Amino acid sequence: MSQESEVAESLRLLEKDWSVDPLLRDFILGRILNVNDTTVVRDEVKFHIPYMPDAKKYVLWKCFWPDCHNCCERQGRLPLTDDDLITIGEGLKYAKVSDFIRKETVTATYASGGPDGTEAVMTTINLKRREDESEDEDGTRIPCRFLDVDGGCSMHPARPGVCYLYPFTTWTQNDGGAARIHATYQFTGDCPGFYLADGIDDMEREFADYSVIIRDYNIASTRTNRQSFGVATLGYRRLEGEEDKGR
Repeated sequence: MSQESEVAESLRLLEKDWSVDPLLRDFILGRILNVNDTTVVRDEVKFHIPYMPDAKKYVLWKCFWPDCHNCCERQGRLPLTDDDLITIGEGLKYAKVSDFIRKETVTATYASGGPDGTEAVMTTINLKRREDESEDEDGTRIPCRFLDVDGGCSMHPARPGVCYLYPFTTWTQNDGGAARIHATYQFTGDCPGFYLADGIDDMEREFADYSVIIRDYNIASTRTNRQSFGVATLGYRRLEGEEDKGR
């Protein structure tokens, strides 16, 4: 299934329980081409917020947890930082990180979207979403095994950092000679928290909270790569015939 088809299917499932604005639906499906990028800087993070000038609307977001746990029901990938390896391994009663990695994780290589429309090849250690998960299932949408019957996370608050990050994705880029952390939304079609607004003031709380989450996750991810727990190609290159199927 193509990435576009997966998003459409996710939206179809989402609309069984949640109302989705028709304009927002068209935007998520990529049917609206006239979209501007509005940047909002909070602390060390530059957020990229979509703005549709024809409709004069911004795309904003808020979380509906605990009423919603869609991101856990249709999880695509759970890459781990070095902090996660220690914290989650200890939570699962592993004395050695190496034992935790061998029994509870799977390594996958995939294409990850870059900030300029290109893609980078990533290799990461990922938490198994089910006990018998294989590398071939990487990127597929399946429920996380740590999601309990009431929709809660059985390992919270020691869950992977990437779970706290959703629905944002982050990268570091050179801005005028200095490194700047950037963040933008992931539009997987699973999250009911996106909405349209005339301005961005309603998201000030999210900007404040997530600037800390995004900064800490970005630092942890960079440190993880340096310690050889994950690999990213230097620079971005276009990939043909490949797509990032997971989160």
